[in-house]
Amino acid sequence: MRLGFVINDIATEKDNYTTIRLARAAVARGHEVALIGLEDFIYDADGSICAFAHAPRGSEYADDAAFLADVQADDAPRTKISVEGLDVLMLRSDPADEVIDRPWAPNSALLFAQLAAAKQVIVVNDPTHLTDASNKTYFQQFPEEVRPVTCITRDVAEIRAFFDAHDGCGVIKPLQGSGGQSVFVVRPEDGAANLNQMIEAVTRDGYAIVQEYLPKAVDGDIRMLMLNGRPLVVDGKYACLRRYNDSGDARSNISAGGKIAFVEPDADALRLAEIVGPKLIRDGMYFVGLDIVGDKLMEINVDTPGGINMAEELTEADFSGHIIDDLERKVRLRGYYRGKLGNSELAML
Repeated sequence: MRLGFVINDIATEKDNYTTIRLARAAVARGHEVALIGLEDFIYDADGSICAFAHAPRGSEYADDAAFLADVQADDAPRTKISVEGLDVLMLRSDPADEVIDRPWAPNSALLFAQLAAAKQVIVVNDPTHLTDASNKTYFQQFPEEVRPVTCITRDVAEIRAFFDAHDGCGVIKPLQGSGGQSVFVVRPEDGAANLNQMIEAVTRDGYAIVQEYLPKAVDGDIRMLMLNGRPLVVDGKYACLRRYNDSGDARSNISAGGKIAFVEPDADALRLAEIVGPKLIRDGMYFVGLDIVGDKLMEINVDTPGGINMAEELTEADFSGHIIDDLERKVRLRGYYRGKLGNSELAML
């Protein structure tokens, strides 16, 4: 299998990223792997889709750090490859990292990914739907039973009215972004000056999402990974983590200093997964992370759901190998149907 991973940039990859774990698992199974940065695509003069890519030079690596060191080395080759010659293109870039310096990059890469899908490359998550799903308004298209009460606006008066209606409690965060950046928990004791600073910080670069506060968030949240519209389970173990922060910071994101522990999903989490599954399947959202607090979803991460490496270390389950095996199965199915199935169908079979 020829497998490409679209990343932000080879220089910014880290050895605890899920992308690196998946790439190393694929190489260990004998597959060809290419890492493609957002600015590295080419629509060639002959109409073919190409890219400059970094490829690992070995087949066995002691760990993810060794794999990353190989592809980031000063002498690592950067070669021009045929993107339409790939079997699978996995989109693993984080658009939030590009908002300031390269706002054009994520959408441009999605357009190239759509061209690749038209050439029968299996692209996951489906790039046509991902163009819309990368924006947090996508979350509002899911049934209201799974969502906290939400307002999206840049109007200060509307934001204040929302907090007043919810007894001074709530959460405010940017419409675009991830990793807990510019996420504020508002409490009744926060004065007008503090609230003004929060609103200004969030709306400086665009719209704000204002949500009701879920009391169970004090205990952190649950990140449950989904594959093919269902919870990712290997050998009876769920790829499910409790993320919490005992430092007084309300954010449980790992990138914001949160801690993790393995947890079995409860009935509420499994119910939420069942409710959102049909839309994820219809939209070709192959690999997704659900962020759960109590009986509500806080967010659906469709761009770069992470946590595979941590889930594997806590459970000893081979989640990354399972995903690679599943992609192999999709490639076989594509061969049987010879162009009769669209990308979003292949992505979720």
